[in-house]
Amino acid sequence: MIIERIQPNPRLSAAVTYGDLVFLSGQVPDDASDATGQTAQVLEKIDALLAEAGSDKDHLLSATIYLKDIGRDFAAMNDVWSAWLSPGQAPSRTTLQAELARPQVLVEISVVAARR
Repeated sequence: MIIERIQPNPRLSAAVTYGDLVFLSGQVPDDASDATGQTAQVLEKIDALLAEAGSDKDHLLSATIYLKDIGRDFAAMNDVWSAWLSPGQAPSRTTLQAELARPQVLVEISVVAARR
């Protein structure tokens, strides 16, 4: 099987495909200031990367969601996440609190999906 690296740089690839699997690196927002906006931006990036890799959100297998402050931002993130998912297509998911790479980042999401 062939490994394909999508949008690679010297440190990481935005996505990697192997066979029928798609692995996305953690996606972070560009400029939104709250958890609602940041989650929406991250999910837009995930949609675009999945499409480039030949998949979509209905083929998600698992997701890991990192929140800077789970007590403050869980409900806001979860509202956007739930609205984004197609009914009956929820992946396995882990949500945890973490110190993220930049102070302004409140939400980071990585996913694994199957190709269509």
